[in-house]
Amino acid sequence: MKAGIHPKYEKVTIKCVGCNTLIETRSTKGQNFSIDVCSHCHPFYTGRQKFVDSAGRIERFQQKWKIAEAKQKGKAEKAEKAETTEKAE
Repeated sequence: MKAGIHPKYEKVTIKCVGCNTLIETRSTKGQNFSIDVCSHCHPFYTGRQKFVDSAGRIERFQQKWKIAEAKQKGKAEKAEKAETTEKAE
């Protein structure tokens, strides 16, 4: 191997935000960092279903869904009103 062209391989600590597990390993990144999901809390490895919501994505999706349903319900009510007024005439 050529000298001076390879990055330093140092000890780092990785913190899982999902389950607060600390994992000590080695990396070329050279600093401690955090991850959202690790093998201790990932559904694939644990067999348990868990919603991993970073930045409120699930709530935003549910809110959009409620708005869309409300719009469709409003359109359906308008159509029903129009039908009843046409039948009354």
